[in-house]
Amino acid sequence: MAHLKAGFLTHMGIMDQSDLLKELRIDSRHREDAGGGSRWPWIAGAFVLALALIGGGVWFFFGGKTFDVQAATATAPSTSGGDTAVLQATGYVTARREATVSTQITGTLTQVLIEEGEHVDKDQVLAHLDDTAQKATLAQAQAQASAALATLAQFQAQLAQAQRDLKRAQDLVGRHLVSQQSLEDAQTQVATLTAQLDAQRRQIDLAQAGVKAAQVQLDYCTVRAPFAGVVIAKNAQVGEIVSPFSAGGGFTRTGVGTIVDMDSLEVDVDVNESYINRVQANQKAQAVLDAYPDWTIPAHVIAVIPTADRGKATVKVRIALDQKDARVLPDMGARVSFLEEAKKNGAAVQLKGVLVPATSIVQRDGKSVVFTIDGGRAHARVVSPGQTFSDLRLVEGIVAGTQVVKQPPADLGNGAKVTAETAAK
Repeated sequence: MAHLKAGFLTHMGIMDQSDLLKELRIDSRHREDAGGGSRWPWIAGAFVLALALIGGGVWFFFGGKTFDVQAATATAPSTSGGDTAVLQATGYVTARREATVSTQITGTLTQVLIEEGEHVDKDQVLAHLDDTAQKATLAQAQAQASAALATLAQFQAQLAQAQRDLKRAQDLVGRHLVSQQSLEDAQTQVATLTAQLDAQRRQIDLAQAGVKAAQVQLDYCTVRAPFAGVVIAKNAQVGEIVSPFSAGGGFTRTGVGTIVDMDSLEVDVDVNESYINRVQANQKAQAVLDAYPDWTIPAHVIAVIPTADRGKATVKVRIALDQKDARVLPDMGARVSFLEEAKKNGAAVQLKGVLVPATSIVQRDGKSVVFTIDGGRAHARVVSPGQTFSDLRLVEGIVAGTQVVKQPPADLGNGAKVTAETAAK
């Protein structure tokens, strides 16, 4: 029994150890399941990382990239009562009377009496040149004139004495007290002194002309305004040499200052030659300055310059401003609307929409779009293009005063960052 019991216990011990080993052994299916479960967090992490990289790329190309663009302002089409704008063109304010005032002679500036922005009257003194040499020349000419006058007085006294001698000789010859030769000598003396007196008078005229010439040269040392206006540039300083000629290897100034007659301001616009038939002299017009888009200035056509620009295919038109105002300055940008009087039996045509540069309208997904600028970003706005006015086009979909991108780049997207500057005409 003891032997059987020991064998039984031994068998049971072996069985217990096998069971324990089985409990500790990991089934291959569980190992695969466990391994598969441990890979899911890595796959999910990789997917999130890919999304982050894609989002970063999108942000870089569309949110981080900044486009440098030119901006233009949408403006309302101009109308005036029964008059309708038949054409619009852009140009600049110009002055018909503008002069860079220089000197008549070459000299060194001792005084400059002007500054930019000052108003000057006609003949007002602008500057002085060193006049030492001119004053000396004038004094010499005046001395020569004085000497000529003194010589004239001498000849006059000699002639008076010769005339008295001639009279006495004539009396003595009549009484046969002197010879005929003495009379002839007296006559010759009078004629000679008379000729000398006439010649001296001519010398006096010459001396006086020399005085006038010296005075003119002295006056040239004073620079005066040729007309009333406003100083827009001061071109020279005290101590610099000024000359009416371009000389001195670039060290010589050719002007003291530039003056503009503000009463002579007008607008010069370039009209596309395809539309020039809509413009004629004395035609009513309206001008709007880029600096004051809400201010309409009545105007009219002065003349259509009878020549075309071959390179730009445009014709220049001069526009007179019917109202003078201190806000109008030379070289300001302006937009001119050419008006046509509405027919009596017809209603005035009201243009709907605003005017934008034709280049600002682009195609996106088959639609006409302009990119407005707001808060440093470009926003795509769908518009309905209408009538064309020179380089402008009428569109509906935005309001007047909206800033638009003048020439949108091909890769400009909605919401892209932009750095805008005012577009030059």
